[in-house]
Parts: sequence; structure tokens; C-alpha cells
Amino acid sequence: MKTCLVLIDAQESFRQRPYFTATDLPAFLAAQNALIDGCVAAGVPIVQVFHVDGPKAASNPFSLESGFVQPLAELHSFDAAATFQKSRHSALIGTGLDVWLTQHGIEKLIISGIRTEQCCETTARHASDLGWTVDYCLDATLTWDMQQPDGRTLSAADIKTRTATVLKDRFATVCSVEQALARAVHH
Repeated sequence: MKTCLVLIDAQESFRQRPYFTATDLPAFLAAQNALIDGCVAAGVPIVQVFHVDGPKAASNPFSLESGFVQPLAELHSFDAAATFQKSRHSALIGTGLDVWLTQHGIEKLIISGIRTEQCCETTARHASDLGWTVDYCLDATLTWDMQQPDGRTLSAADIKTRTATVLKDRFATVCSVEQALARAVHH
């Protein structure tokens, strides 16, 4: 089964957000870099997706004008098979990614990046509904604590647990970097 890593929104823009904390960043970077390195070594194509949205102004970190729409500085470098810009949560809306994947005979997607419950989860659900097999690399996703409607904090760890719970066996195989790489090489 031809596999592709879809690396979603692992970009400097997030460092400019007030909710950004570096608490979980080292673990995310270690997992994400292991996934990148493993895919490069195995010849699995890597598609890079960047979120570009909002006012075209240097003050908006998700605008090209800001200079922050670029890979996180600590990410290992790789030659992207393709690069896409999105303005919606799903990387498959209005980007041409779906066409590229189909043209390249990709049957399985490995999903990783930022944010766990937002663009990564939405893309995983959308890809599954469109017929792709999805491996969701939970340890190679990053998110932050959020405030619930009642004012309580929902921790990043709880958000990741919730995402794994709702995706597992319905939209994706939730797996570690090691499991995703083994599945990519042996299928």
C-alpha cells in the first residue's frame, strides 16, 4: 500500500500565539523528527502543509507577509514531495492535495503535525471519509490546553486522549511513530 506522510501546520506561526507554551514541544519535536527521518530513510514521500489565513499583514502570523509561515526551526530538513497551503481545517479542502495524492497512487496517509484536535484530526476524518487508510501518529501531534465552555481547563494530554478515542478504529489507526513507520515499510 503506497503511503505518504502528511505533515500539517508544523510552522513557526504558532510560536506567535498567546496560548503557545514549550512544555510539550521537545517530545513533539523528537517524535516528529523521528517520523520525518524514518520516512526519508524508507522512501515514503512527505507532503508539507502550511496554514495560511486571515489578513495579509505582517502582524498576522498565519499570513505569508509575517514571515512565520515556515517550518518550525527544530524540524529536520527534508525534500517535500509537494507543499500545499490551506485556509481551512482540513488539508483536503481547496488545496489540491487530494488530486496530488490520487495522481501519485497514495492509498494510506500518515497524519502528524499541529494541532492534534483541530487540523490533524479534521484532515484524518476527511481523508477516511474520502477512502484513504489513515495512520494517525498521536505522539507526532502537538496541541495546548484549552478552556472549556464552563471555564475549566482541558489539558493538552486530555485533548490528545479524546482525539485518540474518537478516531480509533473509526477514522484511523492511532499509532506511535514506530508503529506507523513499521506499517509503512511492511505494507
